[in-house]
Amino acid sequence: MKQVAILGATGSIGASSLNVIARHPQRYRASALTASSNVDALVALCRRFAPDIAVIAEESLEATLRDKIAAAGLPTRVASGREGLREAATQASSEIVIAAIVGSAGLDSTLAAARAGKRLLLANKEAVVMAGRLLFDALRASGGELIPIDSEHNAIFQCLPNPRVDLARAGVRKVVLTASGGPFRGKARADLATVTPDQACAHPNWRMGRKISVDSATLMNKGLEVIEAHWLFGASASQIEVVVHPQSIVHSLVEYADGSVLAQLGNPDMRTALAHALAWPDRVESGVAPLDLLAIGQLNFEAPDRQTFRCLDLAYHALEAGGTAPTTLNAANEVAVAAFLEGTLPFLAISELIEATLDFLPAAPASDLETLVYADLTARREAQRIMQRSFC
Repeated sequence: MKQVAILGATGSIGASSLNVIARHPQRYRASALTASSNVDALVALCRRFAPDIAVIAEESLEATLRDKIAAAGLPTRVASGREGLREAATQASSEIVIAAIVGSAGLDSTLAAARAGKRLLLANKEAVVMAGRLLFDALRASGGELIPIDSEHNAIFQCLPNPRVDLARAGVRKVVLTASGGPFRGKARADLATVTPDQACAHPNWRMGRKISVDSATLMNKGLEVIEAHWLFGASASQIEVVVHPQSIVHSLVEYADGSVLAQLGNPDMRTALAHALAWPDRVESGVAPLDLLAIGQLNFEAPDRQTFRCLDLAYHALEAGGTAPTTLNAANEVAVAAFLEGTLPFLAISELIEATLDFLPAAPASDLETLVYADLTARREAQRIMQRSFC
């Protein structure tokens, strides 16, 4: 039986992960569960799955979690904060770590799992965007392995001949990331001036958290995935194409030099990618309904509207600039999305704030974690300053 640590167990990816694990009790066990601040949800999961350790990221809530775990009569150990998250990511009993903490908050524990030689099932794309080189250096040094569980990157993983393939030797011409287009596909900029957070989070196909839902609505989610694809597969910016596919059935494609195009298809349900990554190279049942092509009828594709949804081009520019630029992009986006969700920044100003922050902070070399952490903090401070001065 394989022991699985789930970093971000109370989110949507965590729920899907636990659903798959529960379907295979003889094969997998949830040995570590973490949450940001939702103590009650974490305790409920501990009652059901009885992990070895439960971690609450908010340190002030550790005593509350400890009391509730004790009251439930569970032997689960309790920890908190960054050290607790690292412990959950590196404990010897866990062979597999699912990194599903949203945003830059997941970077430290993701790197810890990589350094510990785990099979890392990666949903936290921001860790790759910020520190792709450091992450893969850590995996090479430790002998760990990474399997992406974003539906798009997992699809590409499945369409390549092996996980660490050299694209040129394999004859890969390009990788194609599909995007649903989000809730505002087909809208012009003028239509988006007064959209609300609830409208932006109403994704037509996927059930996701609010931050990633807003990223999908701005196409920043796809921009972050472009940067992620560069690090995961060694693809240059010119080898990564984005197409809008409203049905979210074709999750991504790989085009080869001989004209062949391989695609991975499935219903829009994260359990497919999770089951694949948990069992790889085997296959297990995921609970996802079989794909009914006759019911779908047709599959449509179109070019993304880069004039209306400018975040996609900003991500390509950050990838080409390299160094600290992707870290700045991600930090400014997190500040902008948080402000939008709080109602203090208009939807259209998200891309404007990110662009202004990138213009103010030109890319610098990034060779170590300390440089990236400093770049992240600097970008957040400058994004806040620019927002207060120009957008509020």
